[in-house]
Amino acid sequence: MSTTEHQAQAAEGSGFSPRILVFSTNNISDPGIDLAGSTHLHYSPRAVVISLPCSSGIKPAWVLYAVERGFDGVFVAADGEECAYLPDCSERTAQIVAQAQGLLRARGYQPKRVKMAAICSVCAEPFVGHLREFAEMLRELGPSAGEALGEGAGGGAAMEATAPDRAQGDAPGEA
Repeated sequence: MSTTEHQAQAAEGSGFSPRILVFSTNNISDPGIDLAGSTHLHYSPRAVVISLPCSSGIKPAWVLYAVERGFDGVFVAADGEECAYLPDCSERTAQIVAQAQGLLRARGYQPKRVKMAAICSVCAEPFVGHLREFAEMLRELGPSAGEALGEGAGGGAAMEATAPDRAQGDAPGEA
């Protein structure tokens, strides 16, 4: 669905369904998310999951990049206290989310478009609950597409709609 169709759908009230990017971790939150699917718990088919080794490896610019490219929100399924890589993973991930919220705010997007919650390997129901609540909140905000231009329900400040300058490796998929 194009950005224009996305906005028109929301304006018509025809059941806007937000696109959500989920950052998940290979060993901790992925099994919980997989369990939600294998036990047939329903969550939005418009959620896209990207797996990483550790949630503290997310770059704040990735969140901004996702929203600028049409995702209405980004959910970080953090390791919590179970991270095998870093004892302070939760704190680091919380700092990354706060930085991402700052980037969103600076570009005219609502900082509520990014959410973090600890999801463990058996947390299928909590994951689905978090995603449903997040999707409902995003429905109330409306599509992110016009927000940075001051058109969205979030009432962001009018800003230039070009992508930010990025250092090498800041955008997903870059080395």
